[in-house]
Amino acid sequence: MPQETHHLTCEVLVAGGGPAGVPCALAAARCGAKVILCQDRPVLGGNASSEVRMHIVGANGTGGFDRGEELTTEAREGGIIEEIRLENCVRNPQRSASMFDLILYEKCMAEANLTLMLNTTVTGVKKIGARISHAIADRQSTEDRFIIQGDVFVDCTGDGRLGFEAGAAFMEGRESKEQFNESLARDEHDNQRLGSTILIQARKHDRPMPFVAPDYARKFTKASLMLRLYSTPGHEEPTHEYGYWWAEWGGDRDTIKDNEEIRDELLSIVMGIWDHVKNGPPEISAEHDPFDAAHWALDWFGFLPGKRESRRFIGQHVLTEPDIMESREFPDAIAYGGWSIDLHPPRGVDAPTEEPCVQHPVPWLYDIPLRCCVSRDIENLMFAGRNMSASHVAFASTRVMATCAVVGQGVGVAASYAISKNASPHKLAFDAQAIRKIQQRLMRLDAYLVGRLNDERADHSNTALVTASSSQSDGAPDNVISGQTRSVHGARGAPPERAQPGSHRWMSDPDEGLPAWILLTWKTPVVVAMIRLIFDTGLHRHLTLSHHDGYSGGMRWGTPQPETVSCCRVEGLLGDRWSTIADISDNYQRLCVLELPTPVKLSALRVTILKTNGIDHARICEIRAIASVPAQREMDAQAGPPPERDPAPHLGLGH
Repeated sequence: MPQETHHLTCEVLVAGGGPAGVPCALAAARCGAKVILCQDRPVLGGNASSEVRMHIVGANGTGGFDRGEELTTEAREGGIIEEIRLENCVRNPQRSASMFDLILYEKCMAEANLTLMLNTTVTGVKKIGARISHAIADRQSTEDRFIIQGDVFVDCTGDGRLGFEAGAAFMEGRESKEQFNESLARDEHDNQRLGSTILIQARKHDRPMPFVAPDYARKFTKASLMLRLYSTPGHEEPTHEYGYWWAEWGGDRDTIKDNEEIRDELLSIVMGIWDHVKNGPPEISAEHDPFDAAHWALDWFGFLPGKRESRRFIGQHVLTEPDIMESREFPDAIAYGGWSIDLHPPRGVDAPTEEPCVQHPVPWLYDIPLRCCVSRDIENLMFAGRNMSASHVAFASTRVMATCAVVGQGVGVAASYAISKNASPHKLAFDAQAIRKIQQRLMRLDAYLVGRLNDERADHSNTALVTASSSQSDGAPDNVISGQTRSVHGARGAPPERAQPGSHRWMSDPDEGLPAWILLTWKTPVVVAMIRLIFDTGLHRHLTLSHHDGYSGGMRWGTPQPETVSCCRVEGLLGDRWSTIADISDNYQRLCVLELPTPVKLSALRVTILKTNGIDHARICEIRAIASVPAQREMDAQAGPPPERDPAPHLGLGH
């Protein structure tokens, strides 16, 4: 049967279903755009999927450069990646890589505005002038070709296939110091980049498990692995159950065109490393097992290289080392980062005398602007993930997957906004009103933006008096309308001039116990169509699926986070009568959105916390009472500042 051609239409086409593409597609769809997500693999997740199995890290760091302290520095990413992490934590206590694949699949399949196309590779585009009109995608498994018409096209492929086919300008290799005024750059430009890794997993058995290395396996000496296997790169202990990220190779090759050769050599490398671990280095007698690995056997190894770097597009701004290290403020910020500038030798294990990574800690959380995600020369091309517009040095920080995820969510929201306003993406960053609305939409979805506050005009909470049954000194009731939903004023948090100190949550008095309530009252009744609650999920600690036992052991994995509200009741005062709006139970998520069947006129809103997932008091980071959708659109169109809070109390309510 010949290949069939199908014609599809969407508003936003997202190519690539990795850690940037999935949040991008979900965000755009949840904001109302009709989205098609094309993923060239059978599963979603990219380097975090079961095909590669790298854990998702981000601004809170790891390996000796942690950035986190409760109620002081809460750097873990919020929004969609937090939703995914929390879901994975509770539903996947066994830490199954395939279960994570399934969770991502379910998230995408649940969105009415999102069409997921697995095993489907974008292979070309059609253009009209400086705009993409169609993407061409092939699905070999069904012998189908798709011609997909769209308005906005987002490249989250990592390698930049969509943008490359469109002729978008890009960079490769390592720039010179002079090009972007970067102290960590090379003296001279070269075409080398970070290499790739194939990970392995082993399992311990109740008897000795021999390993006979294949003929193609490399032979390693103790000296050749001294800075890797025999030390603690990244400050973690060597493990057998999960390793080794430093088994890196191929950065001096073309990581796209030579990917098959890179895979073959990486298999040779990891088999050689395992042979070294199991059977000992040649200079040590066979009777001695320096790694205590006699009972361990390989359980899994990848055939898909975990790729770090290939193309980086040139956007309307190129993020650089000074942007990151000085935490420069960008008016069009849509995301933030904080991972160290993490540079690796391109030759990987072929550079045994070089450290496997050199990490330069970033002083503060930093802005990532929309202009880094919009092509400078293709009007409706956006990008997110490791192919965003950044120098090689800056990319060494932005490339980690949780940062890619929040950038993806930011791009998805911006793309949906462009659709809703019939605007071209390349004009958004220069429209102050558009940027403000995009940022407010992001914060509605629990995204954090450095120094920016939620002052949504459709939110009646800003005019409410807030009281509670009890509170702690640093957890006042009106913190739930502070406009920020985390603490970032501590060490290595937000830059001090933009940190907005405070706990930014209501915390009830532990001595008063539970239940505990918090109350918003209005002098004049307000119309509410949606209530949005943000709970505390312990953003100061690590939380990510990892197959590394030691790393996972420092998390609260397999259970809801202890700070999170488990059960609560939401009530509204309609006239002189309290009515239950929702009973929430068995909650473990951070963002809870209650859409009312019909808008109601409330003079008060009460949330009663009945139970948490562990701690002895109630915590809520934000409460929002949102007007009806038509009113929200009208308010979005208004100019000027948001309304001031009403300082006068509304008396006489019983509770």
